[in-house]
Amino acid sequence: MKPNSTIAQVLRRPRSLSVAAGGAALAVAMVLPVTAAAATTPAEVGTWTASPIAGATSSSCPAGAGGIANQTVRDIVYPSISGSKVRVRLSNTFGTAPLGVGAVSIAVAKTGASTVASTTRALTFGGKKTISIPPGAEVLSDWVDFSVTQGQDLALSVYVPELTGPATFHAATEQNSFLSTTGNFAKTAGAADFPTTISCWMFADGIDVAPAARVLGSVVAFGDSITDGVGSNVNANDRWPNILARRFDDRAGKTLSVVDEGISGNRVLSDAGTAGVSALARFGRDALAQPGAKDIILLEGINDIGQSDLGTTPLVTSADLIAGYQQLIAQAHAAGLRIFGATLTPFKGAFYWSPQGEQTREAVNKWILTSGAFDGTIDFAAITADPDDALVYNPAFDSGDHLHPNDAGYQAMADAINLKTLIN
Repeated sequence: MKPNSTIAQVLRRPRSLSVAAGGAALAVAMVLPVTAAAATTPAEVGTWTASPIAGATSSSCPAGAGGIANQTVRDIVYPSISGSKVRVRLSNTFGTAPLGVGAVSIAVAKTGASTVASTTRALTFGGKKTISIPPGAEVLSDWVDFSVTQGQDLALSVYVPELTGPATFHAATEQNSFLSTTGNFAKTAGAADFPTTISCWMFADGIDVAPAARVLGSVVAFGDSITDGVGSNVNANDRWPNILARRFDDRAGKTLSVVDEGISGNRVLSDAGTAGVSALARFGRDALAQPGAKDIILLEGINDIGQSDLGTTPLVTSADLIAGYQQLIAQAHAAGLRIFGATLTPFKGAFYWSPQGEQTREAVNKWILTSGAFDGTIDFAAITADPDDALVYNPAFDSGDHLHPNDAGYQAMADAINLKTLIN
């Protein structure tokens, strides 16, 4: 059963309004912003993103030092908003050498690695088909006329002539992408030349569109593996940001895109290797700089708590996490964006749960809901908790690891968000 949600809007001091829903008391509070954003359509808005991380070779992704050479990667991605023109952002953020790109194309995805041939468009960079991306840099393609439809998968193909490693990429995609045999197959529509399935997005970290007049901007979903969609069905696009995007698209009138900047294993306060640099370090690039960004939903901190209890990182207290949140809030407000805080979901039974960590989570959640520091709050903890035990997931929403939701859990999270509050 999907819980209903009640949103309480107040000035300055947030309070929660609890209602019975499916036998559980859930509380969701959102606060009116100090300054409302102007209701105008931006010239460009992000329709898809994937926060970049440092390359590491695994059995399912050749992004490490060996990299790839004379091969084409076909990233399958899910746009959150429709548009009439498109451009792509390629990243060498964590590369140690220049990344040579020999060809890039975009097309409507069909089945597996195949595409709709008539939709294929070659992308250029300053009018050229090739580009070299310096270490630490990103590049934007030229705009191209291309019809993007919300919910219709796109295939972004990137041909790399030379050895690239390590490649900037995004892991834990819950999506199959593809790697070719030797050669440039950026414009190839068939699947035969892409025999290898990979579970990462390589080189690409954003797609922007020229949106319709009803689009006011984007919501940046910023967080860790729960925002990244770990535990959802592969190729189903059932991460909570995807579901939120579908809710927006179904809405009549003004709307927003939703871009997903979650990284599995990411932490607020400290770098996490192949789980990305800290939230504090990536917030400017992954949230504030997103085209058309209007609102940010922050759901992160459970890995700081759990890894601290395991001894992987120094002890993290609730005061430490709160200080990190306060810095993110200050940066968002300085950039003219609103930021909404989401409570940390239950994790008792997960591999790194401890009574001490539970106390930290509860203290952090209390501060999120009662401090008034955020422009609004979303009580994901109450939404996903077992009605009989608030420390654990509702069994109907548990993916099985007691840390990540399943598809039903992600649906409940997305359904609890008040669209009007984000649009206003």
